[in-house]
Amino acid sequence: MRAYDIIYKKREGQKLSKEELEFLVNGYVDSKIPDYQIAAWAMAVYFQGMDAQETANLTMLMAESGDMIDLSPISGIKVDKHSTGGVGDTTTLILAPLVASAGIPVAKMSGRGLGHTGGTIDKLESIPSFNTSLSRDKFFDNVNQHGVAVVGQTGNLTPADKKLYALRDVTATVESIPLIASSIMSKKLAGGADAIVLDVKTGNGAFMKDFENAKKLAEAMVAIGKEVGRDTAAYITDMNQPLGQAVGNALEVKEAIRTLKGKGPADLTELCVELGAGMLQLAGKVSSLDQGKELLRTKLKNGEALAKFGELITAQGGSAKVIKDLSLLPTAENKVEVKAEKSGYVSAIKALDVGLAAMILGAGRENKDSKIDLAVGLELKQKIADSVEKGDTLAVLHYNDSANLEEAKAKLLAAFTITKEKKNKNKLLYEIIK
Repeated sequence: MRAYDIIYKKREGQKLSKEELEFLVNGYVDSKIPDYQIAAWAMAVYFQGMDAQETANLTMLMAESGDMIDLSPISGIKVDKHSTGGVGDTTTLILAPLVASAGIPVAKMSGRGLGHTGGTIDKLESIPSFNTSLSRDKFFDNVNQHGVAVVGQTGNLTPADKKLYALRDVTATVESIPLIASSIMSKKLAGGADAIVLDVKTGNGAFMKDFENAKKLAEAMVAIGKEVGRDTAAYITDMNQPLGQAVGNALEVKEAIRTLKGKGPADLTELCVELGAGMLQLAGKVSSLDQGKELLRTKLKNGEALAKFGELITAQGGSAKVIKDLSLLPTAENKVEVKAEKSGYVSAIKALDVGLAAMILGAGRENKDSKIDLAVGLELKQKIADSVEKGDTLAVLHYNDSANLEEAKAKLLAAFTITKEKKNKNKLLYEIIK
C-alpha cells in the first residue's frame, strides 16, 4: 500500500477503505508518511468529501491513536457535552453541576482557551486552589461519590488529530466538514462517553458562520455517532452575540454562580436547560425534553444545582466559599465603562470582536504559551433589541494593565451596531439534529 495511491484515489472522488485510512493515520503518527502527502490528501478530502462511513472510520482511527479513556468504573450512563466554541460560552460550568444534581454522572474532560474562545479549565482555575489535574482513579472516585468531576485533557488524547489539525491550519484545509467532524468527535469518543450532546454554534462569533454549514457539521457528527454506536444529538444554537453577559475567566465563574442561584442571564439559563434536558434524555433519565427541562428548572430553583457546584469545588480542592462571596475570585483593579455614541436600538453585536476585546485586555491567549489574566474581561450591559440612549453604558471593561485599554475599548465599541429601527431578538436554538 502506498500513500500516493490513496491520495490519487481520493482525488478522483472514490471512497477510501478503513485499511487505507488506517495506513495513512498510523503512518502519519509514526512519521513514516511526510507532511506534504497528508496535506495533499487533506486537500483532496476538502474538494471530494467523505461519506458517513469513511468519516466514522477516520474518527475512530484518530481516537485510537492515543489514550482511550475507559469510563466503565463509573456507574450509570455517561453523557458528554461539547461546544464548538463561542464568546461567553459558560455552559459547562453550569451544566456539569446542574445535570449531576438530577442524578446523571458528569465525567468531563475539558481544554484551555486559545484566541478569543475561553477554556473551561482556565475558568475553573480562577477558583482558589481548584485542582484540574486529578489522577484517573481520583477522577473516577469523584464522579462515583459526587456525581461530577471536571479535569484537563490528557496529553496523549488523539495525537493523530493534534498533528493533522496543525497541518490543516497551515494548508487551507480547516474548513472541511468531514475533517472538522472527525476532529471533534475523535476527542469525544476517546473520552469514553456513552452518549454525546453537541452544541454547534452558528453566527459571527462562531467557527461556522452560517446556518447551512453549521447544520452540515451537526449532521456529520450525529452520523459519526450512529456509525460507532454512540447516541448523539446536536443542538444548533446562536452565536451572533455573546452568550450571557460576562466574557473573561473569573467573570464567567461569577456569572455561572449567579445562574445556578437562578439569577443569571435569561439566554444562558435557557440554553443550559435545553442542553441539560438533552443530556438527561440520552441518559434515559427522562422520556421527553420537556420533562427534562422541568426537572432542571426545579434543581435551579430549589438550590440543589448550586449545592452540587459547591460539592464539585470542594471535592477538587477548591474553596466553595466563593459561592457565597464572589469577591474571593480574582478581581481586576480597574473598571471603565464604554458608552453608546448615539441613541437607538442595538441591532447587532459582533461576538468575535467582543471576544477579541477581552483577549486584548489579557483574558485570552494569542498563542498556546501566552499567560492569561484570570481577573480581566468585560460585562455586556446591552444585548440585541435593547433600547439605548446616547451616553448609556454598553459594556464595562475590567482591566489591570492599561497598555492596551484604548485598543480594547475601540474594538468593543465597534462591535455594536445601533440603528433607529428595532430588531427582533435572535432565536437562541435553531434546530435539534438526532
